[in-house]
Amino acid sequence: MVEWWNEQTAGIVGGLVGAAAGILGGVGGTLMGVLAPRGKAKWLVIGLMGTTAALGVISLLAAITAGALGQPYHVCYPLTLIGLIMATLGTVLTVVARRIYRAAEMRKLDAEQIRRGT
Repeated sequence: MVEWWNEQTAGIVGGLVGAAAGILGGVGGTLMGVLAPRGKAKWLVIGLMGTTAALGVISLLAAITAGALGQPYHVCYPLTLIGLIMATLGTVLTVVARRIYRAAEMRKLDAEQIRRGT
């Protein structure tokens, strides 16, 4: 079997994909920190976190496929590392974002009840 990429390319792939994943996580975290407590752009924030988790799962599936096909360590490792980080953080942050949005909605409901005097 021919390896998918050599060791030098593995470093480039790992670095570029890892950087892109870090940027995606940074943007998602910033948006979650700014918008979620205000109850704004729920679909965007939760969608971004869910997309991060899904991309992580895809990377893990690629790593499993690479391992099953007998690809060397330098092919499997970047896929596994990136997949584990993205799937874990994406899943955890999706749950956190949902809780923050739920709390923001409860604050809005409480404020509305106070305004009505009930």
